[in-house]
Amino acid sequence: MYEADMSSATATESVVLTVTGPIALNLTLSDLSRFLRQSVRAKDELGKESVFKGVRLTEILLAAGVKFGKELRGKWLADYLLVETEDGYRVVFALPELDPTFGEVDILLADRRDSEPLEGREGTLRLIIPGEKRYARWARRVVSLQIRSVKE
Repeated sequence: MYEADMSSATATESVVLTVTGPIALNLTLSDLSRFLRQSVRAKDELGKESVFKGVRLTEILLAAGVKFGKELRGKWLADYLLVETEDGYRVVFALPELDPTFGEVDILLADRRDSEPLEGREGTLRLIIPGEKRYARWARRVVSLQIRSVKE
């Protein structure tokens, strides 16, 4: 897990992802590169197989103070993650579906495809969800992760 101060971007690098939760984060690509990196082979919505590299979504949420495991219970079971993209596309995940103790979910926030940085219509960051049959939540051009509660 990433442990350094991620509260502000350096003057030379821009923020690529904002995270709101118990701890607010403004992350640059350099910040993301300090998390444990993962790779996954998956086919995109066009059927093209690639190796995507990035950070597990749960690692970023843990750095933002989200509790998983035995601490995710009671009223916190109704909390959710809202993912937003540059163009306003939004997808939602219930926190329990992201918790590894609840099931076999492994969502990657990718910044590389076949060893090249993501760009163009994919944007800088993209969600990769190999286990899903539909690609509606494989959000491209991700810019924001927001932890919310149903009571909001």
